[in-house]
Amino acid sequence: MGAYVIRRLLYGVGVVLGVLFLLFILFFTVTKPDDIARRALGEKAPPEVIEQWKVNHGYDRDLWPWQDWNDNLLFDHYRRMLTFDFGLSDADDSPIMDRIKAGMGPSLALTVPLLVFGLLLAIPLSLLVAFFRETYIDRMGVFLCVLAMSVSMLLYIIGAQFLIGKILRWYPISGFDPSLLMLPRFLAMPIMVGLIGGVGGDVRFYRTVFLEESSRDFVRTARAKGASESRIMTRHILRNALIPILTNVVLAIPFLFTGALLLEAFFGIPGLGSITVDAIAANDFSTLRTMVFIGSLLLIVGQIVTDLCYGLVDPRVRLE
Repeated sequence: MGAYVIRRLLYGVGVVLGVLFLLFILFFTVTKPDDIARRALGEKAPPEVIEQWKVNHGYDRDLWPWQDWNDNLLFDHYRRMLTFDFGLSDADDSPIMDRIKAGMGPSLALTVPLLVFGLLLAIPLSLLVAFFRETYIDRMGVFLCVLAMSVSMLLYIIGAQFLIGKILRWYPISGFDPSLLMLPRFLAMPIMVGLIGGVGGDVRFYRTVFLEESSRDFVRTARAKGASESRIMTRHILRNALIPILTNVVLAIPFLFTGALLLEAFFGIPGLGSITVDAIAANDFSTLRTMVFIGSLLLIVGQIVTDLCYGLVDPRVRLE
């Protein structure tokens, strides 16, 4: 167990370093620091203004260590990312870490209920269609899931804002208020849209898992002993399907912190997803690079945690 944990951690460190190098290639070699400065200041900015902007943001260094061993952008890039010293935004010179701290709360307020309610909705529906497999209920459930998956999230957002926000006036079309009394009112419609847009894929995935487990030998043994179908579904199939469910859930946890991009952008929620969209629109390369790194880091950590949790869910799994 201990050796396996050490190997997974070393593997994670190697992947993080590789991701950082790819980010450096994308943000500093494909796009030159001069281009970043011109995008921030405008194409007609004087050369001396561009040079001063590069100095203020640390882009005046050489790229590679063999050009300047003591002071180069590659080492500075690794140092900043690994120590979480993300510096200033290219767009407005605001500290990136402060923006991340301010946006984490709104993102979690949206994504945590989405994850919890999504599980509470998708798993019972998946058990229902798997229980009535090869019947009209199963076929209708699969059809509705495929239909829900085929509709763009943008259509769900626009339709909900028009119908629920403008016509029925049940909830605000957009905006955010962190107070406990107003927060549910502003989050109700984004959560509803997120559930409708994501439940189709989740139900199809969990249904496939449950049907695969239902063909195992232990299920036939339980039926031969006279166990009811409802008991088999809840006590045997669901319990043995926890590993793929756990994988799906734990890998979704990193996205709780990075936010739901479209939902935050269209519903005016000032979370991390909205920060990422604003960084793309404003050509804010430093903020965008930071958000990509945080998303990659959380995904790698989530994969390691998933592997370690397998042994807790299923005692038959041996981590060696």
